[in-house]
Amino acid sequence: MTYQVDKKGYYGEFGGAWIPEMMYANIEELKVKYLGIIHSYTFQNEFTQLLKDYVGRPSPLYYATRLSEHYGSHIYLKREDLNHTGSHKLNNTIGQILMAQKLGKTRIIAETGAGQHGLATATVCALKGLKCVVYMGALDVGRQAPNVKKMKMLGAEVIPVHSGNKTLKDATNEAMRDWINNPVDTHYIIGSVVGPHPYPDMVAIFQSVISKEMKSQLKAQTSNELPTRILACVGGGSNAAGAFYHYLDDQAVELIGVEAAGKGIDTHETAATLTVGSPGVLHASKTMLMQNADGQITEPYSISAGLDYPGIGPMHAHLFKSGRAKYLSATDEEVLQAALLLTQKEGIIPALESAHALAALNQLTLLPEETTVVNLSGRGDKDMQTYLDHFGY
Repeated sequence: MTYQVDKKGYYGEFGGAWIPEMMYANIEELKVKYLGIIHSYTFQNEFTQLLKDYVGRPSPLYYATRLSEHYGSHIYLKREDLNHTGSHKLNNTIGQILMAQKLGKTRIIAETGAGQHGLATATVCALKGLKCVVYMGALDVGRQAPNVKKMKMLGAEVIPVHSGNKTLKDATNEAMRDWINNPVDTHYIIGSVVGPHPYPDMVAIFQSVISKEMKSQLKAQTSNELPTRILACVGGGSNAAGAFYHYLDDQAVELIGVEAAGKGIDTHETAATLTVGSPGVLHASKTMLMQNADGQITEPYSISAGLDYPGIGPMHAHLFKSGRAKYLSATDEEVLQAALLLTQKEGIIPALESAHALAALNQLTLLPEETTVVNLSGRGDKDMQTYLDHFGY
């Protein structure tokens, strides 16, 4: 069994490009050209240079001594929070801005939930001097105000979306409408491994630098490039795709994604897609999604804006269905306590999204001889008001 995309854009039964005719030209151009561009010498040379000198890669693989003592096992953190802009998102936007330039595009659009992808997109547009428009749910504009201000300072136009539940799904809807109306000069930088083929594969390739580095760093620190398990939070799933990518065929490594349970998977306020969802089509891709009996999308909920999405990338749907990866979920309260534990044990304040992966440590039996890598996908600056309100500091 392969866990990579096939020639038709599918991961097993999931994926594809379920697009309206008006979007065909946009997608076909990308599908025909993306691999040739990515694997070209000039692209790889500039991409690698920017990851090193601009993003700050390789990100450290940090042995969390006090957290390891707490759990009685070896815990490593892949420090994507130390990247420029504060998350893994810049890995993808660097790749896609170079792709846009190779395609001759002069205008960039993006969707964002937690604001990290929007921030990363605004950053690379400033770097390359391209016009930037970011769609963001009105609810997220309010709860992620620091990132909104940063995007505007970088020169991006941030458009609040007031439809639906005013979060990530709705921002994605509006970005897709924009792209349909502006196919010639505009490139849509999708922020996760979602959407029509080739986006899930393209984003996974750009994020795969995470697991590529992880292998060599583990080898250097432990003499074994294979950990016992890898933990990563999952909304759409780009940071998890990157952390899993170079381990997909290493069956000895347990891959664990952690979804947002919100207020509980037995409530209507959750974003745990794989736990409560079923197969369907969302944002031009067949995947697992949250829907009612009539096939209408049900609104997700999570304390973390980046995981507040009713679907999941088709790669993850396939990994789940095939049994290659396991998917857990963590509630808002579990996440807040996990974030506080890391902060007070290691002096690292994580993003709410990343704290979902940390929360799953409490659901596992961790043995003294085992090695667990947690992909710390982002830092908690953007979530400070939520933390302060909850803990009463």
